[in-house]
Amino acid sequence: MTTRAGHGGAIALDRVSVELGGRPVLRDLSVRLDQPRIAVIGANGSGKSTFARLLNGLVAPTSGRVAVHGIDVRREAKRIREHVGFVFTNPDAQILMPTVAEDIALSLRGSGMDRAAVAERVAAELARHGLADRADQPVYSLSGGQKQLVALISVLIREPGLVVADEPTTLLDLGNARRIGDLLMRDVAAQVVVVTHDLDLAARCDVVLRFADGRLAEAGDPAEVIARYRAVHEDASHGESAHGETGP
Repeated sequence: MTTRAGHGGAIALDRVSVELGGRPVLRDLSVRLDQPRIAVIGANGSGKSTFARLLNGLVAPTSGRVAVHGIDVRREAKRIREHVGFVFTNPDAQILMPTVAEDIALSLRGSGMDRAAVAERVAAELARHGLADRADQPVYSLSGGQKQLVALISVLIREPGLVVADEPTTLLDLGNARRIGDLLMRDVAAQVVVVTHDLDLAARCDVVLRFADGRLAEAGDPAEVIARYRAVHEDASHGESAHGETGP
């Protein structure tokens, strides 16, 4: 299955399968994507998060080849981790330092910038995202939305070529979910892959991939793919409801 549009880099998977613990998780996946904003949807256990983790080497393919912007993910592990930024569902999984500024500065370690330049860059990013007054605040004291924003800034400050966000709004309230969604959709220069159950967020993307039972069921126009996904789940829901009814 191939979808094409105009973007500087391409994500290409060729006959990729993944087994974890001897169990097939993804099967025979081939796709090429160069759209700026890519949404990945599907039921829990469909394979969508495994697909996301393939893109920066968190999961290795059992067979087949994964290339991101010309980088072979299996053969160039260090390079792919520098090129791809990954945002987890729970920001506590990636925030490592005690204060906001320290955590963001950690992302620039090894960049060749001196301490003063790093501090200036961090301060500029915090001001840009409305967190200037939180620089020295303990991260544990932040709200969930603020933590997710810090986690995202820590990824973006490295200027990756691809940002992969695995259900980044799932744990957030509506306002913070919208803020993170707006940032990913409007303000990120990199190509973005967002795994999400939020179909409104998925609808804002250039293409939607729908996974089912470890396979890529379809990829295409967001409105069309989402409409079919809704229909499938509505039919399943109605069937379960009818099956659960009993007579008087």
